[in-house]
Amino acid sequence: MKIVVLVKEVPDTYGDRKLNLETGLAERDAGDKVLDEIGERSLEVALSYADANAGTEVVVVSMAPESAVTTVRKGLAMGAASALQVVDPALAGADLGLTAEVLAAAVKRVGFDLVITGNLSTDGTGGVLPAMLAELLGVPQATALSSVQISAESVSGTRAADAGTAHVTAPLPAVISITEALPDARFPNFKGIMAAKKKPFETVSLADLGVDADDPAAARSIMTAVSEKPPRSGGTKIVDEGDAGTQLAEYLIANRLA
Repeated sequence: MKIVVLVKEVPDTYGDRKLNLETGLAERDAGDKVLDEIGERSLEVALSYADANAGTEVVVVSMAPESAVTTVRKGLAMGAASALQVVDPALAGADLGLTAEVLAAAVKRVGFDLVITGNLSTDGTGGVLPAMLAELLGVPQATALSSVQISAESVSGTRAADAGTAHVTAPLPAVISITEALPDARFPNFKGIMAAKKKPFETVSLADLGVDADDPAAARSIMTAVSEKPPRSGGTKIVDEGDAGTQLAEYLIANRLA
């Protein structure tokens, strides 16, 4: 079985996040960059299955700038057999439609029985990419799983619902996404870090994948304006001199909170 895991380099959630007001894109050099935690958990699901099932091949796929190679290579150090990274200047600021198209082409290039991804990334938090990917690949999807069971013919799991828990099953090949309910990822050990340097790592462009970022027939998002988040005001202080209740009511009414 071949399992493809989608990973992504994102700004560290513990660092500052800023927008470039000229391009409207995130300033990714404003802080540390790390492998998204939900991508690491996705990889752990694949590696845990591979540990128990000989002959399983785990491949990590990422769409990221060339500078992200070290971050993506962490997936190899954790235990993946190979990696493919899509690097192209035309992908700067790519919307979800283009991202899904590129990742689908990359997955088709490496081949797959199962694609595992996180339910949403910590930077874009779109949450729709797994479903879009399944549509483009023409395979079933099982999204937002809080538990996963993989067999040679199918994949199943549980999904939290408003009224309880749903159990879903899909035949392979398929696309699944997981939530933070899955276990934490393993840490790369020294042996894995050294072995990662010799594992296959392919870098491809849009031309290699046959994807046109400026295809006029494709739906694309267009940014029309961008502005910096306004600073927080100091708030309103109410001093109780016998009329605090009245002041509070007036404040709530003035701000349409009551």
